[in-house]
Amino acid sequence: MSHTSAQYDKIIAECLGLFSKKMTDYGSAWRILRLPSLTDQIFIKAQRIRQLQENEVQKIEEGEISEFIGIINYCVMALIQLEKGVADQPDIETGEAVELYKKHIGITKELMINKNHDYGEAWRDMRVSSLTDLILQKLLRVKQIENNKGKTLVSEGIDANYQDMINYAVFAMIHLTL
Repeated sequence: MSHTSAQYDKIIAECLGLFSKKMTDYGSAWRILRLPSLTDQIFIKAQRIRQLQENEVQKIEEGEISEFIGIINYCVMALIQLEKGVADQPDIETGEAVELYKKHIGITKELMINKNHDYGEAWRDMRVSSLTDLILQKLLRVKQIENNKGKTLVSEGIDANYQDMINYAVFAMIHLTL
C-alpha cells in the first residue's frame, strides 16, 4: 500500500504542477464555471480517451495521459466549486487555489486508501479501458444528479463521484506511466 501511496503522490504532483502553471497563466477564470459545465468538460476528456482507446488513427498528438490529467484537475475544480460556490468573477489567487487543491486531494487520497484496504487494490488487475468506462459511468451518474437538481434517494453525492473519478484517473495514469 505504501507503494500505491507514493505512486499516487507522484501522479498528483504532476497534475498539481500543471494546475499551478495554468493558474499563473489564466488566473482563476474557471471559478465562473457552474458544476454542469465542469462535468461536461470532464465528459469530453473521458470520451476522447475512449475514442483513443478504440481508434487506430489519432489526428491530435496528445494522448491519454494529458486527458487523464485534465479529468483530475477538472474534478478538483468541481470539488472546490462545491465548497466555495460559483463566482461571478475570478476571485482566488494561485496560492489559495493550490491550498484548496491540496485539501481536496488529501480527502480524496484518504478515500482511496480506505477503499484500497477494503478492496485489496483490485484496480491493479483492471485494464485502463475499464477505468475509463468507470469514469464515464460516474459522469453519467453526476449528470443525472445534476438534472435532478442534486436530489438523490439513496445515492452518494456528487462530491463522492468526483472523488472516485479522480482516483480512477490516477489508477489509469499509474498503469500508463509507472
